[in-house]
Amino acid sequence: MSRDREPLISLLLYHLFKWSVVSPLLHTYFRGRIYGAHQVPLRGPLVVVANHASYFDPPLISNCVRRPVAWMAKEELFHIPIFRTLIRWYGAYPVKRGAGDRRALQAALKALEQGWAVGVFLEGTRTKDGRIYDPKLGAALIAAKAQAPLLPVCLWGTQEILKKGTLPRPVPITVRIGAPLPPPASGDRPALEAVTQHCCEVIHSLHDLGR
Repeated sequence: MSRDREPLISLLLYHLFKWSVVSPLLHTYFRGRIYGAHQVPLRGPLVVVANHASYFDPPLISNCVRRPVAWMAKEELFHIPIFRTLIRWYGAYPVKRGAGDRRALQAALKALEQGWAVGVFLEGTRTKDGRIYDPKLGAALIAAKAQAPLLPVCLWGTQEILKKGTLPRPVPITVRIGAPLPPPASGDRPALEAVTQHCCEVIHSLHDLGR
């Protein structure tokens, strides 16, 4: 049976981490600005799609969309006692490095069934300027399988937080959240490509707005 909210303990831990660590840092140290948070569905399955330029992006996105977001994490982290329990509570799900996309897809769908929003970076990895150059179809496929809406999120400025040999820098950060987009009508490649391209266009249009 599917849930429409995250497990209670995960929701409590999310708010504890958000209000004690992430939100204070975002609004003071990083002078953060958030636009469009009112557009986020707070219940039900949701696939959050975003650009990616920093290790700080996952907690910043989770903070700004006002609900916990489940992100994939390498399987080795789940071999550590206690730590694996904590990251599961925070919504992380294991994916084996070198494994095919099928296992990641199954894990994401299971998280959605458990009431989580699932986060996917369209590029699949970080880019130097926060733009998306080679979008993958995974987010659209997850949305098609679960018939979950996609939420485009744009991070601006996070690529400047960490430079080689430096501590996190107090650079200005802006997070813009677009309106939810309907999932692909089917899992056919043309449908997945069309939705993926639309997500990219929305995120880039938000990125072009700058600070």
